[in-house]
Amino acid sequence: MFRHTRHLQFEAKPERPDPVYARKLQELIGGAFGEMTVTMQYLFQGWNCRMPGKYKDLIMDIATEEIGHVEMLATMVARLLEGAPATAVTKMATMDPVVGAVLGGMDPQQAIVAGGGPLPADSNGYPWNGRYIVASGNLLADFRANVAAEAHGRLQTARLYHMTDDPGVKDMLKFNLARDTLHQNLWLKAIEELQSDGLEDVVVPDDLFDEEHAEHAETIWDLSDGIEAQAGGWASGPQPGGRHQFGYLLNPEPLGGLAQAPPPDPKLYDTYDGSMGEPQSPALGTEVGPMDKLKDKFT
Repeated sequence: MFRHTRHLQFEAKPERPDPVYARKLQELIGGAFGEMTVTMQYLFQGWNCRMPGKYKDLIMDIATEEIGHVEMLATMVARLLEGAPATAVTKMATMDPVVGAVLGGMDPQQAIVAGGGPLPADSNGYPWNGRYIVASGNLLADFRANVAAEAHGRLQTARLYHMTDDPGVKDMLKFNLARDTLHQNLWLKAIEELQSDGLEDVVVPDDLFDEEHAEHAETIWDLSDGIEAQAGGWASGPQPGGRHQFGYLLNPEPLGGLAQAPPPDPKLYDTYDGSMGEPQSPALGTEVGPMDKLKDKFT
């Protein structure tokens, strides 16, 4: 159950309209690392969590907080658009040739579709996508993804902080920055605790080490110009997982055969000279049923 209160988690009140900035702020709502993403990511991680207790409770606490962050940003966008009709917007944007060329003012859909409000979309108007979220059921993998999401979210918030001089907007972003700082540290601490509780180790999943080709779990292949990577701590010594040593392989040789697709099915009409013979079986999508096979025999 979720309960909504009419009060914002933190104030979201700009001093003046700024439709160009409202469009920029959309990135923190519906971008790949925006608040909609972390909201849904944490909710599904919490719902997928198979352990009642501190981990599930932490995930759901942060997930529910993030819903409030979406509301704050949505309110801020609506207030930035208030009193800024599209006719004035274009004039404002084109005062700066670069801004005018790149942005052209506010996102027209904010007026046409949302009636002067925010959209579940990024700063280019691209709709938010559920494929942005990571919720695998493995808490170590998920928490690492959460650290990255919070890092990118804080990075984008910091960049946007420098793109406005509105004290009201900056004040809200200062709150968002602080919460992103906390959340990064929370997920990093939760990763440590998963390991100290003996629930997860370092590599995900903690299985199949005896099945994998272990000799290939130790060497970095030098596959780009320069050998400066050898100076890193990852080029020698024990790996964090404790099972392997790091190594550095200069001039690695390929271990497989020629990269060549098999002969194509004629019904796919790939350009083909017959040099590799006939296909062994129909390609996906060109198979036929028993009646068609009989028919082919008699025709």
